[in-house]
Amino acid sequence: MEKYQQIWLVLGIFILFAVSALADDVVVLTEDNFEKEVGQDRGALVEFYAPWCGHCKKLAPEYEKLGTSFKKAKSVLIGKVDCDEHKSLCSKYGVSGYPTIQWFPKGSLEPKKYEGPRTTELLAEFVNNEGGTNVKIATMASNVVVLTAENFNEVVLDETKDVLVEFYAPWCGHCKNLAPTYEKVATVFKSEEHVVIANLDADRYRGLADKFGISGFPTLKFFPKGNKAGEEYEGDRDLEDFVNFINEKCGTSRDGKGQLTSKAGIVESLDALVKEFVAASNDEKKAVVSRIEEEVEKLEGSTARHGKIYLKAAKNSMAKGPDYAKNEIERLQRLLDKSISPAKADEFTLKKNILSTFA
Repeated sequence: MEKYQQIWLVLGIFILFAVSALADDVVVLTEDNFEKEVGQDRGALVEFYAPWCGHCKKLAPEYEKLGTSFKKAKSVLIGKVDCDEHKSLCSKYGVSGYPTIQWFPKGSLEPKKYEGPRTTELLAEFVNNEGGTNVKIATMASNVVVLTAENFNEVVLDETKDVLVEFYAPWCGHCKNLAPTYEKVATVFKSEEHVVIANLDADRYRGLADKFGISGFPTLKFFPKGNKAGEEYEGDRDLEDFVNFINEKCGTSRDGKGQLTSKAGIVESLDALVKEFVAASNDEKKAVVSRIEEEVEKLEGSTARHGKIYLKAAKNSMAKGPDYAKNEIERLQRLLDKSISPAKADEFTLKKNILSTFA
């Protein structure tokens, strides 16, 4: 029985990895798979791009939305080719500028160049006409809070929230380039109740933009709990830098996928006492637990919640013996390896991190 459980666990991890790898709804085409995917039993719209190309970056969120919209359309493929990596493939199809978008009819490797505007709506109209489909544009749910004159003060000036605000203009190219990354930042921190990732159309709400001295787009300002005058974000604008900034400023511990890191839940003042607890004799442990309890009572906010986990772990270690922490960590890891809700994953990760200080 245990052997089969191990097989299913490995299979589950493999499937999870495979699904994760296919999370991008635009099919990545290479020299190895191009003719296996294109020119077969479905039509294909292919973007030939270069990673450094500004126009390609501007197109990226529109094209990704297109891929999401046509994901379930069996008769159409939405794909892309990195011409920096696959120069010969791009040369083969006459690509001399980026992005170049070409339509390959079903069963044909003779492309038709797309010459229209590069918006999701018009690209979809073209694909529907060429592919004989009737696909509607997918509505993408957003984790970015949209600010207006009506809700700005309620959201941004809330003393219980740390708020990052992007002041943007709809016509701004740099704002469009930032949009997919900014959405990922909002998704990373969507489970953090005290962290808000928001944006404001500064073209429409010019008065608010002027109030905070906004003169260029996009401008990002951080409004922490203790400084509602706002401070300008001056870091780089990739996902990792945003995540590091929020973690540092807000006391969070998330990685780029939104999962808690191994630092989540760790309270330094309690760690020192845990070391004493682990090294103490059975007779001495009770006194250390009392000191842990006293320290926990001083904690506030989320740290107080983490402190209670420390205290419970110490008491259980006394009651169940020195192997308690190790056994409980293994149990929690088995649960984390299953398909569970993000809230449960956070709960189990916090407990596992804190228990690791006792192991």
